[in-house]
Amino acid sequence: MEPVSPNESSRDRAKPRGRLYRAFVNPEERRLRAGGRIFCFSVLYLALMAVEITLALILSGGELLITSFSLSFIVANLAVTLLAVWLARRFLDRRPFLDLGLRPERGWWADLFFGAALGGVLMAGIYLVEWAAGWLAFSGFAWDAMDWGQLLLPFAVAFFLYVVVGINEELMMRGYVMQNLAAGLNMFWAVFISSAVFGLMHLGNPHASWLSSLNIAVVGVLLAAGYLVTRSLWLPIGLHFGWNFFQGTVFGFPVSGVGADAFHLIRQTVAGPEWVTGGSFGPEAGLTGLAAEIVGIALIWLWGRARERFDV
Repeated sequence: MEPVSPNESSRDRAKPRGRLYRAFVNPEERRLRAGGRIFCFSVLYLALMAVEITLALILSGGELLITSFSLSFIVANLAVTLLAVWLARRFLDRRPFLDLGLRPERGWWADLFFGAALGGVLMAGIYLVEWAAGWLAFSGFAWDAMDWGQLLLPFAVAFFLYVVVGINEELMMRGYVMQNLAAGLNMFWAVFISSAVFGLMHLGNPHASWLSSLNIAVVGVLLAAGYLVTRSLWLPIGLHFGWNFFQGTVFGFPVSGVGADAFHLIRQTVAGPEWVTGGSFGPEAGLTGLAAEIVGIALIWLWGRARERFDV
């Protein structure tokens, strides 16, 4: 075999490769193309999930009950996601894990706090609009039936659970999937496709519909906007947490069709038209949720302008 000159470029070394090879491998970057990386990541993630569930079944004697609000399952799922993304970044992307947008650079804490606060403001707006329109009946606070000591544990568990969910889903969707799609296509299609997948992922939730999946796809755009104005995942993680935590734990709505019987600080009953309020699925399946998402995108854009002005 003829030796390769050390001055020969990677493009030159890739020339003898066939078309099939170049269809799946980027010869200049010497790694799989974006579609192949996402496919391999998906297979890896599903394989690790299968191992996780198998181990859980063995440890529980074959009587494992997995629910969306099972804290142990949520934490184990985060461990799987972290491992899958780290392995994919190391061996498929050949890029640093933290470059997905997890570096604690200047202003990262402000982005995180703004995202969480924005989620609370948007949910408060939904609550007030539905209450003012007569679509929601307030029935009391959690502390009316239990003392503050009894409130602490379920409140802390819910807080922790939604932090974990926020990190897990943002690392996967706005982190690995969307950014690889952007590298292979462009950011417009990356946001569109990743948001559509995000909506379809929730189609199997209780009380889900095509309308709820469409609305959650718009939530995906809202979260992607947080990444676009900051080029980090801190704002999307904070927003994902705040959106879910205030929606469910604070204001008492179902969260994507689940958690209707979970702990809520505010006790209320939604009685308005489902196409407006979202009914049993929660605001994400109604027009009030869609309106909040649009307002949220505008507020994130303003946050981006403020960051530029103050050089955050």
